[in-house]
Amino acid sequence: MSVNEVIQQLRAEIERHNELYYQKAEPEISDFEFDALLEQLKKLEAENPDLITPDSPTQRVGGKADSLRPFTHTVPLMSLDNSYSLDDLKAFTERCAKLAEGRTLEYVAELKIDGLSVSLHYEDGILVTAATRGDGQQGDEVTQNAKTIRSVPLRLKADAPAHAEVRGEVFLSRTQFARINAELEMQGEKTFANPRNCASGTLRMLDSQIVASRRLDMFPYDAYTGASKMFATHAEVFEWCGRNGFNVNPNRRVCRDLEELVAFITEMETHRDTLDYEIDGVVVKVNSTALQEEFGATTKAPRWAIAYKYPARQATTRLLGIGIQVGRTGALTPVAHLEPTLLAGTTVSRASLHNEDEIKRLDLMIGDYVTIEKSGEIIPQVLSVIASKRDGSETRFAFPMVCPVCGSDAVRPEGEAVRRCVNDVCPAKVKARIGYFASRKAMDIEGLGEVLINTLVDNGWVGDVADLYSLTVEQIASLERMAEKSGTNLIDQIESSKQRGLQRLLYGIDIRHVGERYAKLLARHFRSIESLAGASVQELDDIPEIGLAVAESVYKWMREPANIDLLARLRAAGVVMAIDEASSAALDERFVGKTFVLTGKLEKYTRDEAAKLIEDRGGRVSSSVSKKTDYVIAGEDAGSKLTKAESLGVAIIGEAEFFEMISR
Repeated sequence: MSVNEVIQQLRAEIERHNELYYQKAEPEISDFEFDALLEQLKKLEAENPDLITPDSPTQRVGGKADSLRPFTHTVPLMSLDNSYSLDDLKAFTERCAKLAEGRTLEYVAELKIDGLSVSLHYEDGILVTAATRGDGQQGDEVTQNAKTIRSVPLRLKADAPAHAEVRGEVFLSRTQFARINAELEMQGEKTFANPRNCASGTLRMLDSQIVASRRLDMFPYDAYTGASKMFATHAEVFEWCGRNGFNVNPNRRVCRDLEELVAFITEMETHRDTLDYEIDGVVVKVNSTALQEEFGATTKAPRWAIAYKYPARQATTRLLGIGIQVGRTGALTPVAHLEPTLLAGTTVSRASLHNEDEIKRLDLMIGDYVTIEKSGEIIPQVLSVIASKRDGSETRFAFPMVCPVCGSDAVRPEGEAVRRCVNDVCPAKVKARIGYFASRKAMDIEGLGEVLINTLVDNGWVGDVADLYSLTVEQIASLERMAEKSGTNLIDQIESSKQRGLQRLLYGIDIRHVGERYAKLLARHFRSIESLAGASVQELDDIPEIGLAVAESVYKWMREPANIDLLARLRAAGVVMAIDEASSAALDERFVGKTFVLTGKLEKYTRDEAAKLIEDRGGRVSSSVSKKTDYVIAGEDAGSKLTKAESLGVAIIGEAEFFEMISR
């Protein structure tokens, strides 16, 4: 087989896996295996640059731009009129019926995704330009960033005209939003308020490598060829987009009348919280494109479409006080303490205030009545102050200039929004760092929770993460509500954590900017902590995706005397600081980082044998079932653990399925 044929085969395989992941939600390989295919293709193309094509999957991530260029839309991207009640929707259908003059009407109801509109332009089936909506007439050209979205085809597959324009909504899933904010929080950076803000800011970034790491997604909602709609009906747009590799939202319906529209709207509202993306309503469009053209538009919006908005998830309550939390990096984060109120089905008594600038921006005073909002699973935030309700009893909040935990200075570096405690041994910072080190994505020390960490630090037994490896069963057993068995279990977990590997260690030792992905890249590249510690800034920056900020942060961390001492103590304790080439080859991405619980009697293996098979492949075996459990392996006579797994919706597999997993 020629090199060109191998490259073509790799491209086809990568695109097939993209389709399985985004269109069918039936992935056949792990992210790790997908990345390996992409790396193989990159290597071949680098060796044969004349074989690189614009639609190759490797062309999704480019470099950095100096600025965003303006782009003028051929057909304006108009906004929609909003409807806030079923009466408004009824009035819309009545107007459409009047304009139709007795002709049969159909509507397409689709979800109103809370993201930002983009326009994708294809020439002879190849994506050449992407632009944001902007003001509807002119947006920003974001082609390279749009290419990083794996659900955006670089080449159309079927029935593509010479020029095709596909319009869609770019968004960030709740899962990815939670991941990004968790990483930002761990790095001491400001988090995003909601997925839409994050998606909007990300798509307009100048560095497409950062955009790629955010994992944006897109749902298409319209298609043009030139200045004309591509199909006779709006419903056909989705069918065509599906055939061409777009991630088409399945939650849509052709409706004949108001009754069917209301049924769809009601149904989607009940499912709203089960979706992995934010919606704020339903868009209703006349299905016939001929009628759309005939109905026309006002100066602001089309007459053939309307957006039905769901009731806002907001509430009014009173600010009782402001507390300050001190995080792992020393960041002082204000938290609003509220008069308890019901919001989106839960009682809310706290909300995020982000930083001291946000308090000033809101002109917030203790005692104020405030509007709060909750979006999905995100912590509620204070939106605004109801100044008209002030009676003069409200008081200003003075943001502390010292750490409320240790009393050290709290300094706000120039150009930053966050004030931080300067004391590196502040108990709050120490406790948070230990919790981070013990977390599931880091060293995964089960049983080492917040309460126990507080006790260990307060007793003076643990001052940093290396001290964990000096703890004894007797110390743990002597604590209140602990016993020898509890002490033994915890020490066993701490001992096991020594074998978690270089990637998890790099994630857990708290190097600023180094989250899960960067830890993986650094571990794969350097293979040992010694090799990483000796790397120059240039060597670090040369690694694809790392970037100068991360490179400088890692370089500086590795040369701090306190960190050098910490690594030496961890090494002396027996913590693995290099990739074992033989053992790493045996790791299985289906097991790595996953938690398994064994219950019932297995025919082929003893419990210990099954546990070893799991751990050898990178998994972890737990004695109890929780929401964090990934799989329960159920043998004969499985008892209460099986029942609990069923109640929590945890995946349950039998011995035959387990045997199949380890045999592949």
